[in-house]
Amino acid sequence: MISPRSFLVHLAAAMIGIAHLTLAQSAQTTAPESSRLAGYSLQASRTERDWEKKLQAGIVAENLRLNMQRLSARPHHVGSPYDKENADWILSKFKEWGFDARIETFQVLFPTPKERIVEMIEPTKFRAKLQEPVVPGDPTSNQTAEQLPTYNAYSIDGDVTAPLVYVNYGNREDYEQLDRLGISVKGAIVIARYGEGWRGIKPKVAAEHEAIGCIIYSDPKDDGFFNGEDYPKGGWRPREGVQRGSVMDTDYPGDPLTPGVGATADAKRLQIKDAKTITKIPVLPISYGDALPLLSALQGPVAPEAWRGALPITYHVGPGPAKVHLKVASNWDLKPVNDVIATLPGSDAPDEWVIRGNHYDAWVNGADDPISGMVAVLEEARVLGELHKQGWNPKRTIILCAWDGEEPGLLGSTEWVETHLDELQKRAVAYINSDSNGRGFLRAGGTHDLQHLINDVALDIQDPEKHISVQQRARLQRIAKAPNAEERAEIRKNNDVRISTLGDGSDYAPFMDHAGISTLNIGYGGENDADAYHSIYDDFYWYTKFVDTDFSYGRVLAQTGGTAVMRLADADVIPYEYNAEAETIGQYVKDLEKLLKDKQDEISERNLELKEGVFAATADPRKTSAPPPAKPVPPFMSFAPLKNGVEAIKKSAERYQAAFAKWQTGGTDLPAQTAKALNAQLMQIQRTFLTEKGLPERPWFKHQLYAPGAYTGYGAKPIAAVREYMDQEKWQEADAQVPIVGHVLENVAVTIGKAADDLEKAVAEGQ
Repeated sequence: MISPRSFLVHLAAAMIGIAHLTLAQSAQTTAPESSRLAGYSLQASRTERDWEKKLQAGIVAENLRLNMQRLSARPHHVGSPYDKENADWILSKFKEWGFDARIETFQVLFPTPKERIVEMIEPTKFRAKLQEPVVPGDPTSNQTAEQLPTYNAYSIDGDVTAPLVYVNYGNREDYEQLDRLGISVKGAIVIARYGEGWRGIKPKVAAEHEAIGCIIYSDPKDDGFFNGEDYPKGGWRPREGVQRGSVMDTDYPGDPLTPGVGATADAKRLQIKDAKTITKIPVLPISYGDALPLLSALQGPVAPEAWRGALPITYHVGPGPAKVHLKVASNWDLKPVNDVIATLPGSDAPDEWVIRGNHYDAWVNGADDPISGMVAVLEEARVLGELHKQGWNPKRTIILCAWDGEEPGLLGSTEWVETHLDELQKRAVAYINSDSNGRGFLRAGGTHDLQHLINDVALDIQDPEKHISVQQRARLQRIAKAPNAEERAEIRKNNDVRISTLGDGSDYAPFMDHAGISTLNIGYGGENDADAYHSIYDDFYWYTKFVDTDFSYGRVLAQTGGTAVMRLADADVIPYEYNAEAETIGQYVKDLEKLLKDKQDEISERNLELKEGVFAATADPRKTSAPPPAKPVPPFMSFAPLKNGVEAIKKSAERYQAAFAKWQTGGTDLPAQTAKALNAQLMQIQRTFLTEKGLPERPWFKHQLYAPGAYTGYGAKPIAAVREYMDQEKWQEADAQVPIVGHVLENVAVTIGKAADDLEKAVAEGQ
């Protein structure tokens, strides 16, 4: 999972400046005790609040500490002995707490390195260590025999020697800058720094520009001493720290050999050579200690200011005189991933499933990523089990999942979803995911039909440091970060804090992108003065010294996740809310219109500069290559089908929410069969965003609203069928997708409208 970063340096001052707002609203930072919960009758709301209070009070921080210490005691990557020990231990705890639990095993392709070389052969000799040193006082950093070496999983094997070129973060815009400098990476090995995009994009884009190898290093400006003291004095990545991670391409997550089907023992598998998600060129990660001699040996143009990191050198682009030898060779074996699945059957609607999950596998010891999230889910499970023994019975079935194989590419969750796809699409109410967790602010993303739900839950959870609701603290953060008065006013007037749009990066992706299940991803962060992401230093000692030292925010995560699960499991009517979804889709369409206008202006201006000779003046005077040719200005595109779809959804959403509010305020309980039929309809609304063909060039991704970008990875690319083509300046293809997505939106509006019809009728009959 992508690492949370600490960047809110002005927050304290901003909070002082609006202290009067905080005090004035403090009485409103938790929901009124007598208020009716969305989807509940008044009496059911009172009962539900009583049980939720018991859950929140029952979460014990010390349990999170002890469970983290146990789970992160040894390295536990996919296929390792301690990974299986952890699966068996988690299984035993679920059973102890009263859940019906089992392990589901899949066989997946998981390469591990057998040979790694990065060496400079010109103008001087240097061989990279490719090894993280033991830190005195850190009791688990010395478990070298069990640690995975520093590598990037799913790099193709290769043995290449070539001049070196520095490409900044290695994103597409960086290569545009290289074109302006007259520099080609054809036949070269590129060195890129981590950050500003998912690591797997870096070798992908390099290969598209005909580079033959890729090295990725951690620059201290991004996650080292530039931000604070490095480890062990502080919590930041030390000189020899290395970020491991997968570089699997984003055509589809999960096992590379079984796209679209579960990787069961008898599954039909592709040949490795036919797997589309393995890189086209070899790639290895290195520390900034190993990168320094390589970067120091580069000449050529001085790197643009934005490309310069925090190393004590002048950053040059190259190529040469540095010449590098890069070799990667891996064992390409099938390994087991063991998903632990625990079930608490529902009393009234056992065929409706509320699913909660977190992964437990790690690149090494993984105290932060992922165990800080996993221990919260385990503590939720313990307390839910206790409540069940005390007489609480969820109306819907609760399924708790401990995923294996997330780190290499969402292996365990994807294979489980693909195996149980038909059942999930009939029965799943929602999936709630967590991953890493730290100190600070509630971070929530997901499908926007659950935006109001998580805001309601967050109003009932108190921040352990500020003693206001975590929802109010998140609001204050947004106000502090808002770039202008207009956006600050917008945040203040909205009752709910907007949740983010999800792309890729954790186990929510197969549920949302492939199965069309309403999804939330929750965690806390933003105040961690530390980063040891995917290194041997992400362990219990480091986490308890530099991150959530007393597990107060781990406790808050468990309270948040457990309450959200209970709220969904017990509601008479599933508390989806569609006005926020409609508003969000409308903003996505406006963003497409703006992108087209910006592209038209940008290309027109660029062509004018080329015509007037201004562009050539920005190139390196030592280069003699001709300036790039003029581009055609993007044509007119009609977004009317999308706008019509948005308007239709808005009208249907307003009708449904009006009927929902009328039922809530009317005091009439819906007959059980009416509620069951309505809920069955509501569960299908998110599925209506799916198309059988999926995205044009990535058919595994079925959702037409939410998807990761092909060149952003973790980052979301809303309405990707249109947006991806626009980003690639394929205007005809983008225009052809507009009516297709517009038709999907119209179908969604019809589905919401049908639910509104039925609820209006039920409310009228009950009066």
